[in-house]
Amino acid sequence: MTFSATVLTLYPEMFPGPLGVSLAGRARDEGKWSVDTVQIRDFAANKHRTVDDTPAGGGAGMVLKVDVLARAIDHARANGPEGRPVLAMTPRGRPLKQQRVRELAQGPGVIVLCGRFEGFDERIFEGRQVEEVCIGDIILSGGEPAALMLLDACIRLLPGVMGAASSGDDESFESGLLEYPQYTRPQEWEGHLIPEVLRSGDHGKIAKWRQAMAQADTRSRRPDLWDRYGSDRGLSASGARQNGKDLG
Repeated sequence: MTFSATVLTLYPEMFPGPLGVSLAGRARDEGKWSVDTVQIRDFAANKHRTVDDTPAGGGAGMVLKVDVLARAIDHARANGPEGRPVLAMTPRGRPLKQQRVRELAQGPGVIVLCGRFEGFDERIFEGRQVEEVCIGDIILSGGEPAALMLLDACIRLLPGVMGAASSGDDESFESGLLEYPQYTRPQEWEGHLIPEVLRSGDHGKIAKWRQAMAQADTRSRRPDLWDRYGSDRGLSASGARQNGKDLG
């Protein structure tokens, strides 16, 4: 089954963009996934192809019109595989997590709605069952870069894209932790050595070191992830911090 992505955007020329090269590009050439774009302006009702209007109640900026968006979504749903969720890239959405990415990658594909200006008329979310997604607490010029990030995260999980099925098992967020530090040759660089345990050949010790480092880095760099990691294992946030060396 090919993972089918449809992107609703005012700038279709931005796709596939970076997804046309490297792993994603090769997978696309091999038919593992596909992407098509829908120009939102094509669904405007007037000769000027107007897609936005002033905010109700006043205020700066312009808002994407609900009737135009609805027609674009209906078109995408009617011209692609059934069962694809519609995701709107918006800072008001739920933070995108790896678990949701895995769920999306296992499905028939996605329809991604990219915003511009002041965003979407709120009625589109309930009126067309649109899932709001946020990639982080940052401000972008539009939803297209976020859509590229979402699609890349999904594509790399498709069967055969990364090669070995276990290639991504230890990466950050897959286990609830950040990934452990990585090293490669030369063994010594400007006085800095690869940790001795990684040169020991003892795979049991290496595995324990990697787990301990993943926990330590998560605890110090991403306390929000560490709290959730402990909570998922039946520990309180404070208990997770106190007993981190025993987790896993």
